[in-house]
Amino acid sequence: MEFRQMQYFLCLAEERNVTRAARQLNIVQPALSMQIAKLEAELGQKLFERSNSGMTLTTAGEAFSRLVSPIVRDVEYAKQEMARLNGRISGRVSVGLITSVAQSTMASSSATVAHLYPEITLSVCEGYTETLTDWVNSGQLDFALINVPRRRVSLAAHHVMDEEMVFACRKDAPIKPPTNLRFGHLAEFELVMPSKRHGLRMILEEHAATAGIELKPRLELDTLPAVCDVIATTNLVTVLPTIALQQSLADGRVRAHRFAEPRITRSIAWVHHPRRMVSAAARAVLDIIRRDLIEAATSASNYVQPPSGGATRRGAARRSRSR
Repeated sequence: MEFRQMQYFLCLAEERNVTRAARQLNIVQPALSMQIAKLEAELGQKLFERSNSGMTLTTAGEAFSRLVSPIVRDVEYAKQEMARLNGRISGRVSVGLITSVAQSTMASSSATVAHLYPEITLSVCEGYTETLTDWVNSGQLDFALINVPRRRVSLAAHHVMDEEMVFACRKDAPIKPPTNLRFGHLAEFELVMPSKRHGLRMILEEHAATAGIELKPRLELDTLPAVCDVIATTNLVTVLPTIALQQSLADGRVRAHRFAEPRITRSIAWVHHPRRMVSAAARAVLDIIRRDLIEAATSASNYVQPPSGGATRRGAARRSRSR
């Protein structure tokens, strides 16, 4: 088995299309198909199911992917470290981000990486915390930024920041949060929130249990920009991290209010496999993402108002129906 065959296999497993994989590898399609066929013959296993819709991994293919991903990644890491001795930072970096990070700062972070490190090839995906930790564990990702999980994970975790979660509504909505706004007051409003699959909703459900209320959102949306658009155009309210609201706050479309003590916060950490080294290229990417994330949260927090007077009871909130 040759190292290039492992690389070809992993590229095809990712692309799921021979044409795209061959283009990515800069080889012709017959050469790729021949190497995959040789690999399957040597292993005595069918690695892909071939159909008109593309290539999908068989059970054996999935097992082989888990086994060779760390090998290929370690070899690439060794090449990157040797290049670093000559003052170059290069290589492929695969990053996973929770949605609130990906949709708030990743565009600017990616542009900075492209500008400062032209020899880094960056691959970014977004997902739920549990999915991202599985992908880091299997070697599909170099690292991931996640909400700190409530259960113990087998990954090395490093704190990035604690971020405030705030009450948000339309800028000119006839809604005034109660004096000393507390989480329990959410029962008085019509809510739009992420679904229970979402890490942010899990955090909110824990606070709801402590406050003795049940969250019954009128709308559930996992795309956070969509949540912001809904509250900017209706009388529904939400609770989100400040970075998720940053653009809408800066545009003057929504306003946000802090909860009285205890504040509602979520913690973000970056995780990697404890037995795999983090390359210089991966650390360079991480530093940019972490810096942009902290700056975004700091900027957004400047728009947040303290708890205000003018208690709004359920009846008043219900009278202010969505437009």
